Amino acid sequence: MKALPPGTILQLTYLRERLQKLKPGLFLEIGPGSGEISSLLLTLGWRGKAYDLEPSTVEHLRVRFAKEIQEGRYTVNVEDYLTSNTQSSTVDLIISCMVMEHLDDTLEPIFMQRSHDFIKPAGIMIGFVPSSPSHWGIEDDIAGHCRRYTRDSLQKLISGNRWQTHHMTGLTYPISNVLLPLSNFLVQRSEKSKLDMSEIEKTKASGIRHVKFKTTFPSILSLLLNRWTLTPLHWMQKIFSGSDDALVLYFEARPIVD
Repeated sequence: MKALPPGTILQLTYLRERLQKLKPGLFLEIGPGSGEISSLLLTLGWRGKAYDLEPSTVEHLRVRFAKEIQEGRYTVNVEDYLTSNTQSSTVDLIISCMVMEHLDDTLEPIFMQRSHDFIKPAGIMIGFVPSSPSHWGIEDDIAGHCRRYTRDSLQKLISGNRWQTHHMTGLTYPISNVLLPLSNFLVQRSEKSKLDMSEIEKTKASGIRHVKFKTTFPSILSLLLNRWTLTPLHWMQKIFSGSDDALVLYFEARPIVD
């Protein structure tokens, strides 16, 4: 079993709970990274398509999901979601994790508007974004982030682009906050050279990262880092879901139909 970072496990655990309330259908994932969310969706009976700007990321996913691709349950393309040719009103779920913060103030509403065009009237958008601007750090700089969100700024974005917030909550608090100084140290040591990249290069490189004991772990640690052993931390993140210091915001939104 692959060992994942604690914060990733907590986000996936929460997402699994929420997805189990939905009937599986057709999804679009923007910025799938190493494929953890795609894997969860496919396991739960969804089928869909993923977009990513980085060819090496897409090649990794094509290898990982070769069986699902052959079965016609999954496709992944090197394509810009903002200029993609997806048909209107065809998908049940649009999902992204740590993507929207890469979009500047011009592209951010375009993302929301195109998602509105692609989603079915009864569909849902799910997103994870970095939160708490006061915690801006080296990882935001090397990843090419334009912002960290607050609940108010995220709500304003959603409601201002013909969406209605269905659910919003903070995630990974307090464990990610406790580990943040160590995380910043590891990123500084391993990835500070990325600061010299262009913003688009930073975005492309952010999908799959290799920072030892930050994003990658020896497989043996999966005995400690899994959703069963981290259940107490999952309960804790739900107890403190209202904290403004949570480093991740999770939201669900429904399209407002004219």
